[in-house]
Amino acid sequence: MSHSSKAISPLRQRMIEDMTLRKLGTATQLGYIRAVVRFTRFLGRSPDTATAEELRQFQLRLVEAGVSSITINATLTGLKFFFEQTFDKPSVLKKIKRVYEPRKIPEVLSVEEVTCRWRIGNS
Repeated sequence: MSHSSKAISPLRQRMIEDMTLRKLGTATQLGYIRAVVRFTRFLGRSPDTATAEELRQFQLRLVEAGVSSITINATLTGLKFFFEQTFDKPSVLKKIKRVYEPRKIPEVLSVEEVTCRWRIGNS
């Protein structure tokens, strides 16, 4: 992952190293860092000082703000990595839960429907 010349905190550097050790892709690393930055802004201080209740309040704030389930779960995954791998304090995560996202059942077409759609698309 490439970084700007701007100095970064030792905690962020450690997280980047931990993600690199696990060969996480650039997009994943950026998403995880974005999650920790978002939580840090909510908290108003370093995330390594957070409590389980503050993480719960952060998740509640995301839900109340109408953030999508997918974004909430991605944010929680980034925070989970930070607290379990980088900070080694998984107990902070005890009050957060992933948001249920119902799976969409794919539309199954009959042979006739496929043929009809193919003809319409190729006319």
